[in-house]
Amino acid sequence: MSQQKPEWTVGMTRKAAKGKNNLPAEMQITFLALFALLREHGPHQPRWPHYGKLEGKKDTFHCHLNRGRPTYVVVWHLMDKEQKIMEVQYVGTHENAPY
Repeated sequence: MSQQKPEWTVGMTRKAAKGKNNLPAEMQITFLALFALLREHGPHQPRWPHYGKLEGKKDTFHCHLNRGRPTYVVVWHLMDKEQKIMEVQYVGTHENAPY
């Protein structure tokens, strides 16, 4: 059986990659699950906790990786809808999120 090619190209800023590497191991696994879903299904992830479009930022979305404290969040931006390109811009604690 051949592996299906992802529908979306999802990049990551250096800041986001550094944030991912600083997550606790359990949260890194959760982030990788979200990253895979972004690649397969695109920017809209309504099943994730507190998913939503960020107000005042065009085509920018976020969700929480967990409930409780500390809360870890991911922020991603839709770069090109037609070519299906996104970029993860932030991975880290809710307190330091860029919104």
